[in-house]
Amino acid sequence: MLERGEVANSWRRERWDSLRLLTPNGQSRLPGHHYDGPDPDGYMTMGEVIGFIDHFAAVTGAPVQTGTEVTSVRRVDDGYRVTTNHGELRCRALVIASGACNRPTVPALHEAVPTTIEQLTPFTYRNPAQLPDGGVLVVGASATGVQLAAEIQRSGRPVILSVGEHVRLPRTYRGRDVLWWMDSAGVWDQRHDEIDDLTRARRLPSPQLVGTPERSTLDLNALSALGVELVGRWAAVRDGRALFSGGLRNVFSLADLKMERLLDTFDGWARRHDRDAEVGPPERFAPTGVPASARLQLDLRGGEISTIVWATGFRPDYRWLDVPVVDAKGYLNHDGGVLDSPGLYALGLPLLRRRKSTFIHGIEDDAREVVGHLAQHLAG
Repeated sequence: MLERGEVANSWRRERWDSLRLLTPNGQSRLPGHHYDGPDPDGYMTMGEVIGFIDHFAAVTGAPVQTGTEVTSVRRVDDGYRVTTNHGELRCRALVIASGACNRPTVPALHEAVPTTIEQLTPFTYRNPAQLPDGGVLVVGASATGVQLAAEIQRSGRPVILSVGEHVRLPRTYRGRDVLWWMDSAGVWDQRHDEIDDLTRARRLPSPQLVGTPERSTLDLNALSALGVELVGRWAAVRDGRALFSGGLRNVFSLADLKMERLLDTFDGWARRHDRDAEVGPPERFAPTGVPASARLQLDLRGGEISTIVWATGFRPDYRWLDVPVVDAKGYLNHDGGVLDSPGLYALGLPLLRRRKSTFIHGIEDDAREVVGHLAQHLAG
């Protein structure tokens, strides 16, 4: 097992200080290893996640070769030549488990931002204290964006949040964590070959969730109550002004509708399985409030903001992969983790084989099936 840094390197080096896991502790489990602390309904801090993964590596005796960066993988003969900063390896089969969040995605329009404004990504942001005085524009309203917008607003800096397509979820529903419902109702077990538009499903933004001791919901209504100003998707820069799209009402209505449909799914599952008595009564939530007059532009030279945080998603990095299995947008072409090159596989990608594929507890089922295919390849 080759690791470019340390075990749990991304958690050690590429996360902001206050980040907690979005899944409840009770769902943090790996084969033969699970959370056994006093707070199964809580959410691990960054340090606790590092400890959890470190301990798993230790008890399994995983042969991890740290500080080993892969610089090239090429197809040779009946296998692959793997070039690293410590030399070359040869193998008949190879599993790519480098994840889908290696690099932040930043739109090209960042190049038109005045140099007087500091620009950060979730990889370079650590806490509000590092920011210069002044307002902050957070771009992107998925899990990362809403968390950073709330934290920065609470630090005393005015925050504007640019909102595009997003997935709204309550933190708890009928007395249980919403991810407990996803797990129990079987939503997370839906397979990749059961989904109509798989490409779109794999690119959906992460839901608006935050892990806090209070188990609080952090949606756009909560952010508005904190004083965060909501604007539309950042569409362009013209004459030093950021231009935001209109139509927030439609964007909000679509997210609300999808959330309601999911809650209906949970309610139906509870009825069919006679679980209503052990959870609270059905709930419905207020629609996302539309600002009375959302601004459509912002003068980037006027001094209102001094920092932009690009919470606009992540993408994988396959620049080292010299095998023709990457599409024009930089994503792997694969069928449930099996790539179109004999002996080449992937794990840990969104909806690899199931909706739960990218969660800690979701990797086990995927791994068993992918490794089963790998074993057949080596045997035949």
